[in-house]
Amino acid sequence: MADEPLVLGIETSCDETGVGVVRGTTLLADAIASSVDEHARFGGVVPEVASRAHLEAMVPTIDRALKEAGVSARDLDGIAVTAGPGLAGALLVGVSAAKAYAYALGKPLYGVNHLASHICVDQLEHGALPEPTMALLVSGGHSSLLLSTDITSDVRPMGSTIDDAAGEAFDKIARVLNLGFPGGPVIDRYAREGDPQAIAFPRGLTGPRDSAYDFSFSGLKTAVARWIEAKRAAGEEVPVRDVAASFQEAVVDVLTRKAVRACKDQGVDHLMIGGGVAANSRLRVLAQERCEAAGIRLRVPRPKLCTDNGAMVAALGAEMVTRGRAASSWDLSADSSLPVTDPHVPGHTHDHVHEVSGENLYS
Repeated sequence: MADEPLVLGIETSCDETGVGVVRGTTLLADAIASSVDEHARFGGVVPEVASRAHLEAMVPTIDRALKEAGVSARDLDGIAVTAGPGLAGALLVGVSAAKAYAYALGKPLYGVNHLASHICVDQLEHGALPEPTMALLVSGGHSSLLLSTDITSDVRPMGSTIDDAAGEAFDKIARVLNLGFPGGPVIDRYAREGDPQAIAFPRGLTGPRDSAYDFSFSGLKTAVARWIEAKRAAGEEVPVRDVAASFQEAVVDVLTRKAVRACKDQGVDHLMIGGGVAANSRLRVLAQERCEAAGIRLRVPRPKLCTDNGAMVAALGAEMVTRGRAASSWDLSADSSLPVTDPHVPGHTHDHVHEVSGENLYS
């Protein structure tokens, strides 16, 4: 275990300041500072608020992660950071911090892809990823089907959302139902007491001529909102629990159906589900049922590792070190639209000539 790379990962793509420390595929620390409460009154994430929160939380969260891991910053073999995709300002805070720490400590820097990190985090719980692995990533910003044959260099997009992501739809329906923000957890909670078959909401892009692997939740969102509005206009009580359950069922039905189909079509027998929506209880149950019926092995990390966190970035960084991938250059920049086909952003070979004296950092 001592020969495995010790890597610190920084994640700031949205509203979570995440810092993780891993040694190989072993998780040592996963520290998070969330600004979700600061965004709740706006009903969604405000980029400027998120960036300021990251700036304030960065150093304390890194210190907390190192302390939790029981290691010194000087012991690190590398520092990984989310370079994209995500909110530009938020990403810049993380990239700037990672550069500063890497330069001061004389350690290699690895700018990695947020989506690839969501896939790689499963190694911290279930061991090395089979190659190939199909990944279904569902969150507030992404609904994607990805085929990974090498998590450090070959991640291929199979399908994605053409409008609203699944998590975004959860947030919007929760807002229409006056359930608050974020919508995913509260919809899940109300749905457990509702009837998923009570209301026949539409399943987007599931017709014979529709794209096999792409997703669309805008029509579903509109249909649910109009159904609720019609009930209220008629002076009738809205059955919140049944609406939540029926809406949730429509979302997870499409997600799991397309994921299993992609696995069958591509001859892949492992499906990994990640992203914040992967914490949804109904998604996990239905995915397990459909994977078992199709002879596919399902891998889903525990809920805390599904949401944005630094551990996933550190996991991918450690894999980069293990496989000898090139470190990023000092001109690494944040890329809010970094394609998933770039699991990491390499650069010129590092020239770590700068060393910092013991009293300057972590004395």
